[in-house]
Amino acid sequence: MNNKDRGILLSTLLLIAAFIATDLVNDSQDGVAWWHLFAEGTAGLLALGGVFYLLKDMIRLKQDLSKAHDRELRLKEEADQWRNQAKAYIDGLSAMIDTQLTNWSLTPAEREVAFLLLKGMSLKDVAAIRGTSEKTARAQSMSIYSKAGLTSRSELSAFFLEDLLPAKEVGNN
Repeated sequence: MNNKDRGILLSTLLLIAAFIATDLVNDSQDGVAWWHLFAEGTAGLLALGGVFYLLKDMIRLKQDLSKAHDRELRLKEEADQWRNQAKAYIDGLSAMIDTQLTNWSLTPAEREVAFLLLKGMSLKDVAAIRGTSEKTARAQSMSIYSKAGLTSRSELSAFFLEDLLPAKEVGNN
């Protein structure tokens, strides 16, 4: 249920409770039977219960949203901090990757495709980013693998990442 629906339901329940309260006052002055007053009073209390339930739910949702927003900000700060701390290394790695791609005699377009593949982009995404067809992106990726002496995207990624990520030694947990 979205906020608009909650607002409509909340307003409706409040109006029902107000009408019932007004009717209870009039009925009690007119000497209506106690069971009738009890029935209307119960209906009014149920409407008010619905109002309080909705208000409680709205407050909980607002608190959850606030917590999620705070968590998002904290995670963004952590990511920015990590990027800032690792910037020199990342810049150096990027330059070294570009040097290796140049050593493989890749064209500028192939180097761009290689970087996008290393970032984890699909061939469809690469084509969209570069404004080419998926077939062109596939042909360029195959040319990259051929010039590098590799057979796949995973081998391309492993070529650059293998030594960066420590392997877990067999037998050590």
